[in-house]
Amino acid sequence: MWVVGHDEVERMPDRRNVDDLSIEELEHILAIKKRQAREATLRRLQGEGRIVDGELAAPREMLRRPAASAGEAPSEPIGARYRTLEIESRPESRSRRARPWRTWRDRFLFLVEVGALIGLVLVIVGVEQTRQELNRDVAIARNAEQSAAEPTPVIRAVVLPSGHKPPTAPGGVAPNFDEIPAHLRGYVQSVTPLPIPTRGPGQPTRIVVPALGVDAGIVPGTDWEQLKKGVGHQPNTANPGERGNLVLAAHNDVFGELFRDLDKLKAGDEIIVYSVDRAFRYVVVETRIVAPTEVEVMDPTSEPTVTLISCYPYLVDTQRIVVLASLQS
Repeated sequence: MWVVGHDEVERMPDRRNVDDLSIEELEHILAIKKRQAREATLRRLQGEGRIVDGELAAPREMLRRPAASAGEAPSEPIGARYRTLEIESRPESRSRRARPWRTWRDRFLFLVEVGALIGLVLVIVGVEQTRQELNRDVAIARNAEQSAAEPTPVIRAVVLPSGHKPPTAPGGVAPNFDEIPAHLRGYVQSVTPLPIPTRGPGQPTRIVVPALGVDAGIVPGTDWEQLKKGVGHQPNTANPGERGNLVLAAHNDVFGELFRDLDKLKAGDEIIVYSVDRAFRYVVVETRIVAPTEVEVMDPTSEPTVTLISCYPYLVDTQRIVVLASLQS
């Protein structure tokens, strides 16, 4: 037997067909293939920086030539016989040819990954913007609903109703804006007349005061025009029989002089107020003389009460007479 080096094997030509080789020669070729594959792997790992140069310089495997059989002439060098097969299937050659394709493929996949990441970021940003817009729209809608649901604040009266200049005053009967505080006159004149409230089924329709001989209809509102028609029901005060203060006003010296004699009422006198289908009996408790600006007499009460208001004294009208009565039945 004799030994040849690797370089010598690759330099020797061999033109024989693979079918003409012996088993020993084929096994030898397989050993060469394994060694070349291992060396190609080591070179690839070295190129990737995964091994150092010293690890690649491993002793080369020595190839033994199979012994010639008896009477057989020495054959050609064994390395040359298999050169054609080695060159055609050398792993490092395929690796070198495939490397540029892998580089472009890796670049393409990298760009795809970057594009997918950017797309994901844009989707997340879009979802967050949509969420913020929806929250903002919901907040606006809720504020609008709350504003619509909240009742309009009631404007507190600045003077008691039924105020007017008496028939004997220069120019005759007219609303008396002089009794309104100076800083509020412009505002009161700008909102006069007030909208007439809509009559409801529980609102008062008629008042009877037997001690005074009064029997009159009740209209909603207590402004100048409404009190021309009869006794007025102050807006936003209680209805007959309800807990709270039912405020009624009328003139004393014009438009029927309906409340001219309120000062003649005594404690215990009856005041009967009607709604659409019921009558409610109140009893006089007290009588007061107050200034036109003492609007506290119209404040809500904890018990069912009726308050009658008119100008005072007769044909002077600089004050108000207020009669308070509580519900009996």
